[in-house]
Amino acid sequence: MIQKGWRARWIAWRNSWLSNPAFQRWAADFPLTRGVARRRSAALFDLVSGFVYSQTLAAALRVGLLDRLAEGAGSIDSLASAIDLSPDAAERLLGACAALGLSERAGDGQWALGAQGAALRGASGLSDMIRHQALLYSDLSRPEALLRSEGPGAALAGYWPYASGLSGGAEGPAAVAPYSRLMAATQPAVAADILDAYDIGRHKRLLDVGGGDGAFLAAAAIRAPALRLDLLDLPGVTDLARRRFGESGLLDRIEIHTGDFLTGSLPRGADLITLIRILHDHDDAGVDRLLREAREALAPGGALLIAEPMSEAPRRDRVSDVYFAFYLLAMGRGRARTPADLIARLKAAGFSHARRIRTRSPHLLRAIVAHP
Repeated sequence: MIQKGWRARWIAWRNSWLSNPAFQRWAADFPLTRGVARRRSAALFDLVSGFVYSQTLAAALRVGLLDRLAEGAGSIDSLASAIDLSPDAAERLLGACAALGLSERAGDGQWALGAQGAALRGASGLSDMIRHQALLYSDLSRPEALLRSEGPGAALAGYWPYASGLSGGAEGPAAVAPYSRLMAATQPAVAADILDAYDIGRHKRLLDVGGGDGAFLAAAAIRAPALRLDLLDLPGVTDLARRRFGESGLLDRIEIHTGDFLTGSLPRGADLITLIRILHDHDDAGVDRLLREAREALAPGGALLIAEPMSEAPRRDRVSDVYFAFYLLAMGRGRARTPADLIARLKAAGFSHARRIRTRSPHLLRAIVAHP
């Protein structure tokens, strides 16, 4: 016989009522419960319709509707011509976008950019992220198969070859350019959040591990003009970084190291090491090894700064526990860990003190700073 605790019994009692059609009808009619019932019904339909909402957004981006609306309000006919749709199709898309807050009526038969549409255009790299979602949707066409295999999906694994154990950079800049462009596009907002949350100016030398084409270091160079810079990443990726710093006139401030941080040693001498959106891409063994390497590589009195999406389990979060849970599964490995898990791993790696620091958008990015 299965023994149930009080919480399990309460959940079973609650669910017996919520799943009862007669109770659902009563709750929807009774004045004191009507609002709650309607909100639950709408939330349930949002779960059913979520893919259609995301595809509406994708369509608006791909046909250039949001870009056109950002230039100013327009009539159905003028907008249809600009985005190469029939007037009927353009009106259908505009109406769907209006329901999502992406567009809105401006009077006199005109349509304008909506509040959510304006916010999306101001969010650095979000449009690029949305456009590449087609790869994720391809891998999630049969999500139960992805869960049962516990292996990478073909589309995202090919996009992020390093995460699935593929060469991930050995072929040269052309092979790594797609994911490097995406990371660079989304990096400005991430860098601003991190640099506002932590004063890097107190340090002398910064090593960015897995630094990609150098977008974060370029922002750090502006924020702290006296800071020496180091970047470590795979071959091919570092070629892109060298090009970026050459074009920006920063080559004299940076040392670029080529290597695999999961198998090799980290360059020594930096008093600040950053892991920006790195650990959640890798399994526990890789994370533990990298943290030990970071501890060994730090100069005396130095600090390690980790910034990435983190889970808030047991209190669940849709970004980390839904989106990133499946994204990282399709990608090949990794998971969004809790701050408590990461702090425990830091201590096991030899760090004596670790603490969370406040970030501007904790649902997308949380941060931890640790000291030996």
